Amino acid sequence: MCPQNCLLAAAVVQAITIYTVPVGNPGNAGELSGAGAGGWGPDRVCGTVGYAYNIGKYEVTAGQYTAFLTAVAATDTYGLYNTNMSNSSYGSGIARAGSAGSYAYSVDPAFVNRPVNYVSFWDACRFANWLNNGQQGAGTTEYGAYTLTSDGINNNTITRNTGAQWAVTSEDEWYKAAYYDPTTGTYFDYPTSSNTAPGQDMADPLPGNNANYYTFSGAYPIDSGKYTTVAGEFQNSDSPYGTFDQGGNVFEWNEAILYGSERGLRGGSFYGDGGTFYGVANLRAAGRDGNDLLGESFAIGFRVSEVPEPVTMATVGLGIAGLGGYIRRRMAR
Repeated sequence: MCPQNCLLAAAVVQAITIYTVPVGNPGNAGELSGAGAGGWGPDRVCGTVGYAYNIGKYEVTAGQYTAFLTAVAATDTYGLYNTNMSNSSYGSGIARAGSAGSYAYSVDPAFVNRPVNYVSFWDACRFANWLNNGQQGAGTTEYGAYTLTSDGINNNTITRNTGAQWAVTSEDEWYKAAYYDPTTGTYFDYPTSSNTAPGQDMADPLPGNNANYYTFSGAYPIDSGKYTTVAGEFQNSDSPYGTFDQGGNVFEWNEAILYGSERGLRGGSFYGDGGTFYGVANLRAAGRDGNDLLGESFAIGFRVSEVPEPVTMATVGLGIAGLGGYIRRRMAR
């Protein structure tokens, strides 16, 4: 269970803390992911990162996103709030009251430390911009980590700016933190420090290896009618670097461009689409998912990374190549 109070109540604008873990071992080798590695999606060597960075220990929570909305979305010019977020079963428990210009946001206490969902890729970018700009008010969401212009959004050409400190994770940053074992220089198949498919035991007894994902035969949902689980619920099932929930809970956006009109998703979710690959298969390192940039699904959230200064984008090497919103998978048939 999330050991810190990952946010405070909405209605009063308060600074949030993004808890991160360091990811070192710069210059590590990558590995093939995609259909050619037994998964799905276009083949790509993933996980090579040439610099040290920090990554969110947890997915961005509903509480943290509520603080963001409170700070920047009294008018909500950019549609950062989705009304489905208010659902207390498969949403984020985030409610909005009032009218444009004086919107007020609050979060159900039961969802404060669960991941936010129903966010588009551009929502995630705006959250990262807000972090870069010191968590200030409206007008701080369109520049910083990303310069968001209508042409760039419409053509899906926006990439991380030089010198960005906080960002939506690159695919390589996400992949390395999830699967890479620095003690052996190899990759695990699952982001629970294991090559064995995780279970679904919320008690998560040692040695761990559990996650929140869908199976036809298992309990669904696994947490008392709420489809997401609290950040860090599986306290013994962290990745080699100490992140939680990179497998299951919600898919997480990354910066990779897939198929021209999509950005990358990684990690699987509590939801299974019933296709050839579903449930625990989505947690595997080999699966490269993507979704429409504007897709806002109950099964999609995000995580952020932090790149300490000084780092230039030449060093960074990003490798950029729904219910809500339907997750389109490129599956090996």
